[in-house]
Amino acid sequence: MTAIPHDMKLIADSGSTKTSWSLVDNGNATSETCLTSGINPLYQDEETIFRLLKQEFVLKTTAPVTLYFYGAGCINPSVNETVRGALTRFFHPRGLFVDTDLMAAARSLCQDQPGIACILGTGSNSCYYDGRVISRHVSPLGYVLGDEGSGAVIGRKFIADLLKNQLPEAIATRFFSTYDLTPHQIIEQVYKNPFPNRFLAQFTRFVHDNLHEDAIRKLVTGSFDDFFARNIRQYPEAQHTPVHFTGSIAFHFDFLLRESAGKEGFETGLITETPMEGLIHFHLHH
Repeated sequence: MTAIPHDMKLIADSGSTKTSWSLVDNGNATSETCLTSGINPLYQDEETIFRLLKQEFVLKTTAPVTLYFYGAGCINPSVNETVRGALTRFFHPRGLFVDTDLMAAARSLCQDQPGIACILGTGSNSCYYDGRVISRHVSPLGYVLGDEGSGAVIGRKFIADLLKNQLPEAIATRFFSTYDLTPHQIIEQVYKNPFPNRFLAQFTRFVHDNLHEDAIRKLVTGSFDDFFARNIRQYPEAQHTPVHFTGSIAFHFDFLLRESAGKEGFETGLITETPMEGLIHFHLHH
């Protein structure tokens, strides 16, 4: 457990699945990190978030910190108040800034330069960042209506093909020998339990391990093609600006992502697994 001096900043990057926390010492340019479950005010109320922090946050705060919280679901001031309330109660910060996970991606990938910043993780998102603010944004619409290229959508498409008998029998046999699940249990998880997007996204590990199968490879490539066609093509700047990515799906499927980008006429820039390293750099210099 680490006592936090007065010149520390606490940075949080929260997706649908997990929240990464970093304590940044401006004077020494060092940081310490921990992980908690994902925090999303669209699905969790203030009390739920507060209890989650009490149970899972392990870095000891002994002095007020300036807290920068970037989160999935932090989409407007009204919703953000849910997060602000829980964070204020738990941390008592001397300064609190709440913004979207997309701003985290933009600051991490672009710093103070203009660029196209994208998230491909459990969900997906994108924007044109002018070096200061997000000036153009295509709504991702979530994994039911959008989120092309995300883990939830790749997982949803894979499970749908699996249960509709659209995949070779060898893949189905391999899947059910890997996961102790029945079709009935899968359907129940998706339609009756909370966070079906997280449930579906977990199967991208199996998808990744089976990219040698043409049907699997086409499914992933098709999802990335959709992401570029339905999102990135709407940014005029993407014709002359590299498209940067952060997120587990972008990182682990990077070779297929670059292949799809080239086919669609776009140049890929940075691809990182998480935005945290770039965020730390940003907040050390701003």
